[in-house]
Amino acid sequence: MNEEIFDDDAENAVNVLRQGGIILYPTDTIWGIGCDATNALAVERIIALKQRPQKKSFVVLTASERDILQYTASPDLAVFDYLQMVNKPTTVIYEYALGLAENVINEDGSVAIRICRDEFCRYIIKRFRKPVVSTSANISGEASPANFDEISVVVKQGVDYIVQYRQHDKSCNSASSIIRWKNGAPEIIRP
Repeated sequence: MNEEIFDDDAENAVNVLRQGGIILYPTDTIWGIGCDATNALAVERIIALKQRPQKKSFVVLTASERDILQYTASPDLAVFDYLQMVNKPTTVIYEYALGLAENVINEDGSVAIRICRDEFCRYIIKRFRKPVVSTSANISGEASPANFDEISVVVKQGVDYIVQYRQHDKSCNSASSIIRWKNGAPEIIRP
């Protein structure tokens, strides 16, 4: 994909996010359904599309460590050293979420955040200047799609914009690892 198409695709996605819409987009792991993580109405639309339980929290993508400091209270900075050493994309459950939509946050006040390293996804987040929800592009209870071709028509028809970038990539990707950072060390939730 040439640079002009990359930029146009990213701008279209960002414009939809700014309008409170939901997008279907490639992440650093699997394809995701996303929206503005600070917009509760947009998050509600994803919950309805996925037919997902209301109380289930979401993963939020950010572009940098600085974003973590903005959307959580007092994270242990040692987690950033850990994240530099891991090879697999890793989502961290942080206590004390701040400034995010209520329906993104877990009942205990925690939030799952991943610093995204994928070039396209980071570009969208940086241009949008807010964190973005990332939930697998499937109906709740169904298998997560490994690539774009496995995403159901229902999901494709239920979003406001489908990113063109990486649609033809047939790689079979998997979800991120999930950890909770406790007492200066990772507690593995999902390897």
